[in-house]
Amino acid sequence: MERRYFVYLLASKPRGTLYVGVTNDLTRRVFEHRLGTRPGFTSRYHIQRLVWFKIHETAMAAIQREKRLKAWLRQWKIDLVEKHNPEWRDLFDEIALG
Repeated sequence: MERRYFVYLLASKPRGTLYVGVTNDLTRRVFEHRLGTRPGFTSRYHIQRLVWFKIHETAMAAIQREKRLKAWLRQWKIDLVEKHNPEWRDLFDEIALG
Protein backbone atom coordinates (compact mmCIF):
# COMPACT_ATOMS: atom_id res chain seq x y z
CA MET A 1 0.00 0.00 0.00
CA GLU A 2 1.27 3.43 -0.94
CA ARG A 3 1.90 5.76 1.98
CA ARG A 4 0.65 9.32 1.79
CA TYR A 5 1.64 12.35 3.81
CA PHE A 6 -0.45 15.43 4.44
CA VAL A 7 0.27 19.06 5.15
CA TYR A 8 -2.78 20.74 6.61
CA LEU A 9 -4.14 24.01 7.92
CA LEU A 10 -6.55 24.23 10.83
CA ALA A 11 -8.42 27.35 11.89
CA SER A 12 -10.35 28.34 14.99
CA LYS A 13 -12.93 30.08 12.78
CA PRO A 14 -12.91 31.81 9.37
CA ARG A 15 -9.84 34.06 9.32
CA GLY A 16 -9.18 33.06 12.95
CA THR A 17 -6.10 31.56 14.58
CA LEU A 18 -4.25 29.25 12.18
CA TYR A 19 -2.17 26.12 12.68
CA VAL A 20 0.03 24.31 10.13
CA GLY A 21 0.77 20.63 10.63
CA VAL A 22 2.03 17.48 8.89
CA THR A 23 0.90 13.86 9.35
CA ASN A 24 0.65 10.50 7.64
CA ASP A 25 -2.95 10.00 8.85
CA LEU A 26 -5.00 13.14 8.38
CA THR A 27 -8.29 11.77 9.72
CA ARG A 28 -6.70 10.51 12.94
CA ARG A 29 -4.67 13.68 13.46
CA VAL A 30 -7.58 16.10 12.95
CA PHE A 31 -9.70 13.93 15.26
CA GLU A 32 -6.96 14.23 17.91
CA HIS A 33 -6.98 18.01 17.51
CA ARG A 34 -10.76 18.00 17.99
CA LEU A 35 -10.56 15.89 21.13
CA GLY A 36 -7.70 17.95 22.51
CA THR A 37 -5.85 14.75 23.41
CA ARG A 38 -2.47 16.44 23.17
CA PRO A 39 -1.92 19.60 25.18
CA GLY A 40 -0.57 22.48 23.18
CA PHE A 41 -1.35 25.32 20.82
CA THR A 42 -4.42 23.84 19.10
CA SER A 43 -6.13 22.74 22.30
CA ARG A 44 -5.31 26.02 24.05
CA TYR A 45 -6.84 28.12 21.24
CA HIS A 46 -9.60 25.67 20.21
CA ILE A 47 -8.25 25.24 16.68
CA GLN A 48 -10.24 22.37 15.21
CA ARG A 49 -11.53 23.32 11.76
CA LEU A 50 -9.69 21.62 8.86
CA VAL A 51 -9.69 24.28 6.13
CA TRP A 52 -6.94 23.14 3.72
CA PHE A 53 -4.70 20.16 3.07
CA LYS A 54 -2.33 18.83 0.43
CA ILE A 55 -1.21 15.25 -0.17
CA HIS A 56 2.46 14.42 -0.71
CA GLU A 57 4.07 11.14 -1.76
CA THR A 58 7.06 11.38 0.58
CA ALA A 59 7.54 12.45 4.16
CA MET A 60 10.41 14.71 3.11
CA ALA A 61 8.23 16.60 0.61
CA ALA A 62 5.48 17.07 3.21
CA ILE A 63 7.89 18.26 5.89
CA GLN A 64 9.52 20.73 3.48
CA ARG A 65 6.11 22.09 2.49
CA GLU A 66 5.09 22.41 6.16
CA LYS A 67 8.25 24.37 6.96
CA ARG A 68 7.66 26.71 4.01
CA LEU A 69 4.05 27.33 5.04
CA LYS A 70 5.05 28.02 8.64
CA ALA A 71 7.42 30.71 7.36
CA TRP A 72 4.69 32.37 5.30
CA LEU A 73 2.99 35.58 6.34
CA ARG A 74 -0.43 35.10 7.88
CA GLN A 75 -2.14 36.80 4.93
CA TRP A 76 -0.53 34.35 2.48
CA LYS A 77 -1.99 31.46 4.46
CA ILE A 78 -5.41 33.12 4.46
CA ASP A 79 -5.13 33.65 0.70
CA LEU A 80 -4.23 29.96 0.23
CA VAL A 81 -7.30 28.83 2.15
CA GLU A 82 -9.60 31.29 0.40
CA LYS A 83 -8.33 30.21 -3.03
CA HIS A 84 -9.33 26.58 -2.38
CA ASN A 85 -12.00 26.93 0.31
CA PRO A 86 -13.50 30.45 0.15
CA GLU A 87 -16.29 29.59 2.62
CA TRP A 88 -13.80 28.25 5.19
CA ARG A 89 -15.83 25.03 5.35
CA ASP A 90 -14.63 22.35 7.75
CA LEU A 91 -13.29 19.63 5.46
CA PHE A 92 -13.13 16.97 8.19
CA ASP A 93 -16.41 15.25 7.28
CA GLU A 94 -15.29 15.00 3.66
CA ILE A 95 -12.07 13.22 4.55
CA ALA A 96 -13.56 11.12 7.36
CA LEU A 97 -16.50 9.89 5.28
CA GLY A 98 -14.84 9.90 1.87
